Amino acid sequence: MISFPNAKINLGLHITAKRKDGYHDIETCMVPIPLHDALEMILSNKTVFDTSGLSIPGEEKDNLILKAFKLLRKDFNDLPNVHIHLHKNIPMGAGLGGGSADAAFALTLMNNLFDLHLENWFLEDYAAQLGSDCAFFIDNTPKIATGRGEIIEPVEVDLKGNHLLLVKPPIHIGTKEAYAGVIPKKPEKDLTQILKDKGLWKTELHNDFEKSIFPQYPELATIKKFLYEMGAYYAAMSGSGSTVFGLFEHKPEAKEWYKEYFVFEGVM
Repeated sequence: MISFPNAKINLGLHITAKRKDGYHDIETCMVPIPLHDALEMILSNKTVFDTSGLSIPGEEKDNLILKAFKLLRKDFNDLPNVHIHLHKNIPMGAGLGGGSADAAFALTLMNNLFDLHLENWFLEDYAAQLGSDCAFFIDNTPKIATGRGEIIEPVEVDLKGNHLLLVKPPIHIGTKEAYAGVIPKKPEKDLTQILKDKGLWKTELHNDFEKSIFPQYPELATIKKFLYEMGAYYAAMSGSGSTVFGLFEHKPEAKEWYKEYFVFEGVM
């Protein structure tokens, strides 16, 4: 069986509090986007995991897909072995949730492959154990995420037909680095209300990470400025970066300045 895990972007991201467990409480709107990996899983004599496409750093045992498999096997210990192949297309360390998507789609794929008949709420519980934004990718529709990112509620955000442009320079921003410069605070305005009016997004829809990350990496601020000059009605950094995206009513013209970066253009 094969599936195509997709990335996400964040529409607004507020760091609202530092938690006792060392994590942070956030508030954000996550929206799926048409940038995909490919994940294939077939029955096998032994469990094998291999990859192609973009190189994946770290040890194989730390990969979230294998952790998802082991998590299910704890409760369903008669699960057969599988050969898992991941073709990686979503860049890592980009704020696009690619690794979380792979894990969530792996859970859904195994649910179907092994006829487990688990409902989405059950899969979301498993996904939340793997990563803060993994649960979002089970239902894979626009959601307001709070807590560590694992508490998700539906929200009406319609970007259908809009053009998306992603630009990622060769910058990797670690999660610890991103949070180090943030001073948590409650947002002044309600995120759900702002999302209802796209005319407010440019001035009212903020990513708190930009305040500390843009001074360290001014190239990212420059990319955001260029996207607005190209006609984006909204541009922002996604998650903790380093991807900056623009949303356009119409297809933007290609520009030379971003040719050296990872660039993705798609229709929502």
